[in-house]
Amino acid sequence: MISKAKTTWKGNMKFDTEVNGHHFMIDADEIVGGENSGPRPKPLMLAALAGCTGMDVVSLLKKMRQDVEYFNVEVEGDTTDEHPKTYYKIHVIYEFKGKDLDPEKIEKAISLSEERYCGVSAVYRKAGINMTHEVRMV
Repeated sequence: MISKAKTTWKGNMKFDTEVNGHHFMIDADEIVGGENSGPRPKPLMLAALAGCTGMDVVSLLKKMRQDVEYFNVEVEGDTTDEHPKTYYKIHVIYEFKGKDLDPEKIEKAISLSEERYCGVSAVYRKAGINMTHEVRMV
């Protein structure tokens, strides 16, 4: 399957971005000539990971018959100080709420996502990024 992303410059540091028919703006901070009208490119890498693992985990937990009422994925990334500034460490926080959720099933779903299903996670691990996670019950 081929995915496609296209970005068109709209002046200053702003780019209209289309991914498989969905549009959003990418922009920079005012301090570097942007208008702050959209996210920066690098944090979108964190959003891609959150979405990828989130979809895996919620799908797996549904198959495991877990009654999830609330689910949130937060991803934090630390960048190097030198250019090119890249993520060297990423921490994923999974937040759950639900009745009688089984912590072992939650950990199994997360492990399956991280180690087998999430392509974004696989790319980051191959790049040598140190990835950790934690689970919070809210």
